[in-house]
Amino acid sequence: MDDIQSEIHEECGVFGVYSQENRNVAATVYYGLYALQHRGQESAGIAVAYGDKISCYKGMGLVPEVFADGNLQKLPEGDIAIGHVRYSTTGASMLLNAQPVVFTGKCGATALAHNGNLVNTKQLRDMLIERNAVFQTTIDSEVMAVLINSLSDGDIINGIKRACAMFKGSYALVIMTADKLIAVRDPYGIRPLCLGSIADDYVVASESCALDAVGADFMRDVKPGEILVIDSKGIHSHMMDNTPERSAMCIFEYIYFARHDSVIDGCSVYAARKQAGRLLAKYYPVQADLVSGVPDSANVAAHGYAEESGIPFVEALAKNRYVGRTFIQPDQLSRENSLSVKMNALRSNVNGKRVIIIDDSIVRGTTMRKIIKMLRGAGASEVHIRICSPIVKHPCHLGIDIQTYNQLIGAYKNEEEICRSLGADSIKYLSIEQLVQTCRDAKLDFCLGCFNGVYPYSAREYEADKFKLQ
Repeated sequence: MDDIQSEIHEECGVFGVYSQENRNVAATVYYGLYALQHRGQESAGIAVAYGDKISCYKGMGLVPEVFADGNLQKLPEGDIAIGHVRYSTTGASMLLNAQPVVFTGKCGATALAHNGNLVNTKQLRDMLIERNAVFQTTIDSEVMAVLINSLSDGDIINGIKRACAMFKGSYALVIMTADKLIAVRDPYGIRPLCLGSIADDYVVASESCALDAVGADFMRDVKPGEILVIDSKGIHSHMMDNTPERSAMCIFEYIYFARHDSVIDGCSVYAARKQAGRLLAKYYPVQADLVSGVPDSANVAAHGYAEESGIPFVEALAKNRYVGRTFIQPDQLSRENSLSVKMNALRSNVNGKRVIIIDDSIVRGTTMRKIIKMLRGAGASEVHIRICSPIVKHPCHLGIDIQTYNQLIGAYKNEEEICRSLGADSIKYLSIEQLVQTCRDAKLDFCLGCFNGVYPYSAREYEADKFKLQ
């Protein structure tokens, strides 16, 4: 993904396990989070329930860094555990804001981990402060935890139902008490969440690839608006009141965020990306000597383009495997510096060649501009860009960190103007209709707000000044 790598961020990953016996459940969560590392690289944390207590360890950095030096072994054995990997969308990047959020409230010891973004965080926080709530962090996840506790009356399921009626935005939650593991998906199903099993144990995760990583069998996706409760009596499903008729799954999960070996709501991420490449070749052909993808997430689509067009797939960009996904760096300077060491053009492959570069999306344009310059510097005679999504024209306020029009090259420029700005020989995007076609196996409808400005929640419910086209 061109600028999504360097510029747009969702993302968080959540994972939880319920075991029928006391064991090293933290290790299961560790491997689950490792498989979800692509969803967030700023911080990681694991909380374990044992008896009527919860023990938690979290830190800044990648999962193996946070839990190095015996930190994982410091967590006790238990029967329930949840974990989180984070990229910040609401709340600054600091240890204080790392998750899970752990507290003791009306339902005893409780922990919560959240993927998504509420659009009414400020209103809820102000309301709770008026009711004498005290906050330790700046994240919307703590607001959710405090509101759930305040509405629980000793029954956390009632608290969750009442709180969800007040939440506006995207959320996939894993919540843990001393005797329950609870998975919650927002009414539109904007963020993914699935359920699996290992023998008699149950696992919930942001993506199915994390189930695979711990040897769990996929059971099903958590439904939009579902509150899934796992306890000693088994699995219980509760539905929120007034769940909307149409779902609004974030289609960027298929374009970029999810790992390509995941299956989300019935649709293979790999198949969707492969089909995107095929459609680009079918509808937007160009004469060239080779086709390549921006590593790694665009490589699947590039292979699809190569198969459909007959133009050979050849690596044009070499990736430094020890640099993380550039889009998950916490500030623009870090992202730009990260890119400069992340990849380099393969001169021997591109010198004198007409090159097609496939990428997932373009947001600001800074990364793709540098890639094109890099390829020309390595001797490419032509550089043609094909993008596996439409032009990103509008901000997102539901968990992807593109919150102003000023961040978007597509808010001000059409396709021809973008091409000139980037210095490409040609550029073509999939249409919205073509993009949706790539995900035709998905069981849910999609949120396409960043492309067409139509959101499940109105931008007026968010900090509206951020959405003004200036």
